[in-house]
Amino acid sequence: MRSLVLAQVVSTYGMVAVILFVQLVHYPLFAQVGAAGFARYEALHTQRISWIVVPLMLVEALTALALLGTDVSFASRHERWVGLGLVALAWGVTFFLSVPAHARLAGGFDAEAHARLVGTNWLRTAAWCARGGLVTLWLHRLLALYEGR
Repeated sequence: MRSLVLAQVVSTYGMVAVILFVQLVHYPLFAQVGAAGFARYEALHTQRISWIVVPLMLVEALTALALLGTDVSFASRHERWVGLGLVALAWGVTFFLSVPAHARLAGGFDAEAHARLVGTNWLRTAAWCARGGLVTLWLHRLLALYEGR
């Protein structure tokens, strides 16, 4: 159980940090790269960010599913379903909005695709920040349980 909770907390907090950095710093700076080198920059971004987000997203999703099937005292079943729903929202936006925008940007900078990427990424940012809040609540409750022993 400890490993499951720890993996959930670390993966969620990791994604909160990544999504905030990407949304507030990285994606807005795409417009400053310049047309000549943008396609290469986009390819490198996609390749390198995948090494960070793919493991975090997989661990987060798998541990959210595992928590749903586990009897825990620190999170209600409803809260665990909400947490899994937020994971599904983040994944859905990733695959149905972000990936197509990145595919369009792979051919070179496109202001419309960039604006769509930044705009729709707020949905992922909100989903992961909400998950961060939920996981913090669970962690707080879990620590209170350990203090009560």
